[in-house]
Amino acid sequence: MEIKVINEQENLQEVMQVLLTHLEPSKVMKFWATCKLSEGDYLQVKEKLFAKETVASLYAKIKEYQDDETIL
Repeated sequence: MEIKVINEQENLQEVMQVLLTHLEPSKVMKFWATCKLSEGDYLQVKEKLFAKETVASLYAKIKEYQDDETIL
């Protein structure tokens, strides 16, 4: 029987991506602060979380989220 060891950093990044996909960023950041997940280097985490994003893509996601009437 083999046991797969999960890389904690990769797991955290995947979890954060899921949260950011389904929640507004302010709620994710509040959760992050509550869990004290920000004790690491925020700049490194930020670079990884938003590596593929641009101002335009983030704006589009925020606008889409705000316009989504099913959220409330």
